Amino acid sequence: MMEHEANANPSHSKTTGLPRKRFYRARAHSNPLSDSHFPIPVSPSQVDYSVHYPQLFPSPDKFDGSKSIEFADVGCGFGGLLISLSTVFPESLMIGMELRDKVTEYVKERILALRASNPGQYENISVVRTNSMKYIPNYFEKGQLTKMFFLFPDPHFKEKNHRRRVINLHLLDEYAYVLREGGIIYTMTDVEELGVWMNSCLKGHPLFEAVTKEELEADPVVKLLSTATEEGQKVARNGGQTFQAVYRRIVPYVSNCEMH
Repeated sequence: MMEHEANANPSHSKTTGLPRKRFYRARAHSNPLSDSHFPIPVSPSQVDYSVHYPQLFPSPDKFDGSKSIEFADVGCGFGGLLISLSTVFPESLMIGMELRDKVTEYVKERILALRASNPGQYENISVVRTNSMKYIPNYFEKGQLTKMFFLFPDPHFKEKNHRRRVINLHLLDEYAYVLREGGIIYTMTDVEELGVWMNSCLKGHPLFEAVTKEELEADPVVKLLSTATEEGQKVARNGGQTFQAVYRRIVPYVSNCEMH
């Protein structure tokens, strides 16, 4: 029976049951400003948690709002970071947001296979196909998230395409809106020019401050940024360099003079 099932579904490994990436390959990058056809919730209250976390929320009417998504991996790729974070933070709900349909389907299948072979685990992670540059406020309430990840995003080298970069001053306003006070935004790239750009944007935004070196060294997430993703592993194999910028959501200081 097992052999028949494996032969019937060649896109999955016979030994591990996990999906094979070669059947889900897509273009490395997509145009984030184009309109694609996928369902979008009208508001965060319309996100169906029973679809993403069925063990925790067996039906839509069982969601009481007591537990909500805390981590968002924007442009999650093949889901390596999500899967690593799942066991480090088993009590936190997290979601990957990916624009490419084939890649999104791969992550879905990967999570389902991991759940099947590890009962009780990986129930806190999911993925959604969406355009995060357009629809972040449709998925998350004000101050809902504690962590956001932007790892190895498309550098959009041409100056005319810089507006497509997922980290820019306009979009940081939206990320600041959905991050709660003290929430962390993690960015990493192997393109130095993009690393400088992302750090500059975050440094120049009044609602973010750089996380100290001491805090970075103590943060278990930082170690995963370059080791858990396919892109990070590729950079490491090639002996490349990475550039990270990690910032905290703050409440800007307002002087008494400004208040009056």
